[in-house]
Amino acid sequence: MRYRILIPLLALATMNAYAADKPAPPKTALVIHGGAGFVPKDSISDDERRAYHAALNRALDAGNRILSSGGSALDAVTAAVVVLEDAPQFNAGKGAVFNAKGGHELDAAIMEGHTRRAGAIAGVTTIKNPIKLARTVMEDSPHVMLAGAGAEAFADTRPEIERVPNSWFDTDKRRKQLEKAQQEEAAKGKREARTTDGDAPTYFGTVGAVALDAQGHIAAATSTGGMTNKKWGRVGDAPIIGAGTWADSGCGVSGTGWGEFYIRNAVAHDICARVAYRGDSLQAAAEEVVNKIVPAAGGDGGAIAMDSQGNIAMPFNSGSMFRGWIRPDGSRGTAIHEEETAEAAGKK
Repeated sequence: MRYRILIPLLALATMNAYAADKPAPPKTALVIHGGAGFVPKDSISDDERRAYHAALNRALDAGNRILSSGGSALDAVTAAVVVLEDAPQFNAGKGAVFNAKGGHELDAAIMEGHTRRAGAIAGVTTIKNPIKLARTVMEDSPHVMLAGAGAEAFADTRPEIERVPNSWFDTDKRRKQLEKAQQEEAAKGKREARTTDGDAPTYFGTVGAVALDAQGHIAAATSTGGMTNKKWGRVGDAPIIGAGTWADSGCGVSGTGWGEFYIRNAVAHDICARVAYRGDSLQAAAEEVVNKIVPAAGGDGGAIAMDSQGNIAMPFNSGSMFRGWIRPDGSRGTAIHEEETAEAAGKK
């Protein structure tokens, strides 16, 4: 009888020991944004709000589908940003803002942290999904950044890059924003009006994503139509490695804000440098750069950031930032305004 009792106990002890020795499942995480800016709650209708959250959730689904199946962070941020580029609610791809001539000039960048490979494009006009061309520049060219006609010529050599007429990016909402910006410019006599979004004085609809995959690798991607009524081939921070986009082995960032100030302060790299060189927590580094360094210089905006443990930071100083996240524990949410938290922002 004693042996009959001991055998099950020994089996249970063996199972417990195996469970204790079994490695924990690898961490994955994803964070995305659809732009920061001052967008009052009452300026968004219920239908628009649902559309924003639905688009953010589609992007999270696309990226997380790759991460949960063991795919790379690079593939995940590409997939998430493509969804956001195709969503007319945001200022990237379909729904990009108009420049001063009534057309669209698109910028994008992507970076793989553990290899420091990066690719970027600026001022393209016929690329349906600019993030795909930025990745192709990274993988299939000897360069990091291509601009304007040269980037379009490179796209001519890549049959997998889908082309569309420039008018494909048009939306009525963005055309009205251009008309308002030009009216304000004429009234104030300014050389260039800043972005407007309805009654909101500033809204940067840039989109971006940062991911951590099961191999512990980080990637970041950013895509934008830039500023409404921009002139002279203006390029912002989004396609500039270290300004609006950065990834290394321990940190990744995608920014959204007044690009001139993000460029001058190397915002994306500065956040990760504080983590790597000074030992700051991700949250402390991101808050310091976005909410102190940038405003002190005269700019505003936000950023999403992630470290190698899957910690996520989403600071912004503009009243709102369209954002979504899936943490390593599987908790998930989307939000627009400051007071929204994971518990109150549609967590699934």
